[in-house]
Order: sequence, then structure tokens, then C-alpha cells
Amino acid sequence: MKQTTKTWLGLTALIFASSAVTGAVIRSQSSFTAEVPAERPAAAPQVAVPGGLVDLTAAAEKTVNAVVYIKVTQNGKTQKVTVRDPFSDFFGDFFGYPGGGQQQREYKSPDRHGAGSGVIISSDGYIVTNNHVVGNADVIDVKLNDNREFKGRIIGCDENTDLALIKIDGKDLPTVPIGNSDDLKLGQWVLAVGNPFNLTSTVTAGIVSAKARSLGANGIESFIQTDAAINAGNSGGALVNEHGELVGINAMLYSQTGSYSGYGFAIPTSIMTKVVDDLKVYGTVQRAVLGVQGTDVTNYIDVEKAKGNEVDLGTVSGVYINEVVDASAAEDAGLQKGDVVTEMDGKAVHKMSELQEVIAQHRPGDKVKITYVRNKKTAKVEVTLRNSQGTTKVVEEVDMDKLGVQMKPLSESELKQMNLQYGLSISAIRRGKLMTAGATKGTIIIQVNDRKMESVSDWEQAVEDANRSTDRTLWIKALTPSGRKVSYVIDLNE
Repeated sequence: MKQTTKTWLGLTALIFASSAVTGAVIRSQSSFTAEVPAERPAAAPQVAVPGGLVDLTAAAEKTVNAVVYIKVTQNGKTQKVTVRDPFSDFFGDFFGYPGGGQQQREYKSPDRHGAGSGVIISSDGYIVTNNHVVGNADVIDVKLNDNREFKGRIIGCDENTDLALIKIDGKDLPTVPIGNSDDLKLGQWVLAVGNPFNLTSTVTAGIVSAKARSLGANGIESFIQTDAAINAGNSGGALVNEHGELVGINAMLYSQTGSYSGYGFAIPTSIMTKVVDDLKVYGTVQRAVLGVQGTDVTNYIDVEKAKGNEVDLGTVSGVYINEVVDASAAEDAGLQKGDVVTEMDGKAVHKMSELQEVIAQHRPGDKVKITYVRNKKTAKVEVTLRNSQGTTKVVEEVDMDKLGVQMKPLSESELKQMNLQYGLSISAIRRGKLMTAGATKGTIIIQVNDRKMESVSDWEQAVEDANRSTDRTLWIKALTPSGRKVSYVIDLNE
């Protein structure tokens, strides 16, 4: 089980509710339309039962067939390691062992396995799950509730929201209708459906304990908190309301023991729907950026009071702006440090997680109306949101083929020969951006945009980070095969 720890309410742990591996993105260009019924189905009525509870049987029966069991495999990696012959000290000189008895041997790490859940959202096989379930998987096996098995492939992953979209080849598959998580009320009954501890098709019930909860686990988060039991294997499973509508994707649990003992957290469909659509159409999320850094007003007031300062912002609810990013949408709109955002798109904003949730539903170029308080006076402004590069253009995944190179890590002997501690060698090159810049086969890439090139994944991550940056440029430090220092500048916009 992959887990991350966090100091929250004492000694606690925030645990991803799966035992899985993380990572890759595969691009797709076809369009996606979520299957949302025109009206709420009558098959799952809210029926009162003794004790004042709600009859959830119809919702459970409808949902369980559309929640799948996902088994993932990450292949072990083969690498060369240097070992020393234990007898070389005694017999090395006599037998003439080269290298002082040191030998290069190949070592293959064992395959890693994990499991989680997923939710079928279209009858042709699109499945939503968590990034931490399938992100780094080399093999994805999907098993339906009727025991049919399929191979899955990744359409796209988004680490910031911990969501992923995968696809199986099927027709007329059972689906879960997508509901509106904004309509959830505190105390409303919900069901968590998934595969905890490899116990397939498990349903647990609870209530909505809180909304727009921020835990600091993801870059963008506005969790639905519920006391429905969630355990390892529930990650990527469905959180549905009493009508059997999907309102969230279960992601993690709060626990002091490593298993369920309190609360589970789900990613709301208000975020999921837009992320999934972007992954399907663009292969990456078209993330809108307002361009402010801030904190909850309540947190700001508490900090200032701890310093002995009296604070009167004219409101005790909203997002206090600590900084406005230069050349951002917020700066162009006239927002300033000290402003308090209280409303966006007609929705009240009480804290940062709610602001993130509203922005996450938009794409660059969208216009939003913001209500804010400045000097105790309320004002409104229209803002055109941008992407992380400061434009309103569509951001696409970098086509690695356009770079035209294949990399491999330098061997121990090559590192010693070149007097290097790390580096990647261009093992193959064809016409592309690097060849145009002057790189050749055998060129050694040492550093890209301040990132040391110690593995191929370092190269891939550097390219991905540059693609999402403002200038979309690769600044490369390298050595020619003869050892001459060179540098290349690759403009990803060209």
C-alpha cells in the first residue's frame, strides 16, 4: 500500500487507499462525452426504513456492476551493478583478475504488484481511477463484477488531482451515471463501492462529514469527507449518493493504524468531470491559472493575532491574497495583495480549497466573475483565466519523437573515463530538434534546466516540466563524444 504521512490532528497518517505504483501518461485525441442521464432514474428511490435511515439497496445494486477491480504490475528494472570478488584480495595478483577483482553483473529487481478500483463511466469502456493506482503500471488487468477480464491501457494521468483515465475494449458495459457533487449536503447518505483488501464488490455506507476538505496531499484538492469505511484497495472506487449517482472517486483514508478507523476522502465529480474530459481530448489537463497565492482568511487572522496584530478585513470568510503573480490573469484584472476573494462564478468561496475547486472546472481562456473585498468594500471584476505559460492556448503533451533522440545512462566505465558522476548518452538520433541544434549520437547530456541527468526518467521529467513552464525551453549542458563542453537551447514552441 502506497502511503504518505502528514501531521494532522496529532500522530496520524493520510493513506492512499490502494497498494499500487505511479507515473506514465499516454496521449489520445478522440472526444469524450460522459454518460449522464437526462433525468434521475426512478430505480433508486429514497425510501425511509425503520430507524430513520435511507434504503440504499437499489443504489448499491446498480453501482456494484460498474465498479471494477484493477490489478497493476510494474516490471522490474534490469541494471548493472559492480561487485567485488571476495577472493580477489588473496588470489587477485596470482591469477591476474582485472580491475582488482571487481565485476559487472546485471541485476533485475522483482516485479511490483498493486491493486485498486475503477469506475466505468461510458459503455465503451472508459474507466476513471486514481493516478496513484495506475500511473506507473506496465500491465493493467481489469476484472468486472461478472468476472470478465480485460487488459487496460492508460489514456491519461493527472498527478495534481490524483486522477487517471484508462480504457478497456468492451461494448454495452454497465456504467455509473455521473451526478453533481455540488449538490451534496452535510449529513447526506453515501455509498463507497470498491475492492478493499482484494475483497471484490464491497459496499460500505456513511454520511458526508465535510466538503472542500484540504489535506495537502495533492496539488489541487477539495475532498469530500465521509465516514463510509475505506481501506486499501478502495482507491479509484465510486462514492455514490442514495440515487446511485457518482459524486466522487475514493482516494485516501485518514487513519492512525493504517486501516479504516475514521474518515475517507473522495475527489468530487465537480473536479473529475473536467479532468477526465481533458485527458480524453488533449492527453493532458488544460489547467486554468488565476495567478494568486493565498490562504484561508481564518488562517491569516489567526497568524496575525498570534503576532499581536488586530485584523479587520471587513469579512471573516474567503481567501486572503498574499501575492499576485506578475503578468498573470489576476494582475491584469487589478487584484492586489490584501484583497479577499469571497465569490467566484456566483459560488461563495470560504477557503482556498473551494477556490481551487471552482478554478479546476475551467480551462484557459474562460472568463470568470470574481467578487472580492478590499479595504472593507466589496467589488467585482471579470477575469480571463490563463494556462501555466501565461497564455490562453491549448497545452498539449510534448511529442518526444519530435526531439528525435533515444537516451541511455552512462556505464560505470564511461563515467570514469569522462570523469563524470552522472550523465545520459544519446544512443540513437534522427532528424529532430536535438539534431537540428547540433547534437549527435554519443553526445552526453549532463544537465537540463538545472536538473541533473542521472536516469532516463530525469530527461523525460525535465521535458515535461519545460513543456508546462512559461517559456517552454530546454537549456541543455552536454559533452561531445570527444569531451568538449557544449550547450543547446531547444524551443518547444517551434
